[in-house]
Amino acid sequence: MTGETVYLLCGVWALVVLAIFIQAVRLSYRIEARSPGLTNRSGFPRNAMIFHTATNTNVARDEETQAMRRRMNRLLLIVLAGFALLWAGVSLVQSAE
Repeated sequence: MTGETVYLLCGVWALVVLAIFIQAVRLSYRIEARSPGLTNRSGFPRNAMIFHTATNTNVARDEETQAMRRRMNRLLLIVLAGFALLWAGVSLVQSAE
């Protein structure tokens, strides 16, 4: 593989993984808005409570919110799998040299 191809593939990979992660964060904010235990009452912006929503801590128990949480967890697993595939690909390229 030429260097240009590697850079192109890594750039495309980064854009795809970033887009999927942004979708997961947006879902986390929607879950927070539906969950009384996670609602931001301070009036100041804060970071997404993605750890709380992924682990089902203080999340509303209605079926629609739980379905959104499961979708967010799937998106986060896709991001994790993307990093695993990148690691495997880099390992294969290094071993071939």
